[in-house]
Amino acid sequence: MNNALGLTDRFRFRPPRRLPARFALIVAALALVATAARAQLPEITLSVNGNKLTAEVASTEATRTQGLMYRRILPENRGMLFVFPDALPRAFWMKNTYVPLSIAYLDDAGVIINITDMKPLTTNTYPSAGPARYALEMNQGWFARRGIKPGAKVEGLERAPSGSAF
Repeated sequence: MNNALGLTDRFRFRPPRRLPARFALIVAALALVATAARAQLPEITLSVNGNKLTAEVASTEATRTQGLMYRRILPENRGMLFVFPDALPRAFWMKNTYVPLSIAYLDDAGVIINITDMKPLTTNTYPSAGPARYALEMNQGWFARRGIKPGAKVEGLERAPSGSAF
């Protein structure tokens, strides 16, 4: 059968199918949760050997698990402070983390135990050299460019929320 343009029915324009509403709702909800989780993290100013930085604080199991995953950039002099409820041997990985990072593990007093550079998008583990209560992630090389080494003290940790096991 021909239509007004002389084309058969099989060549008629068909509008593209719409995504199922349920799928679109799920995607929107996940985006909102991810944005809200990132926006809710408190920030504190820290100092190491006179070098100031702003750190988002991950002090719950959920925020520590998410960390800096899925981020594509980390502005200079900004990082993430992970606060744990106790000092234990720790290990981090870089799964789903696009930004090359350096991690400093800190003891209860905020003294740097060790600093390690971490490769993005790997499941290699990067352990602390001893029991750590805190971990501070910065852009890779941030500590080295400032001459910050193990034994340096991070100031301002007393303003960080307590670490939660949940």
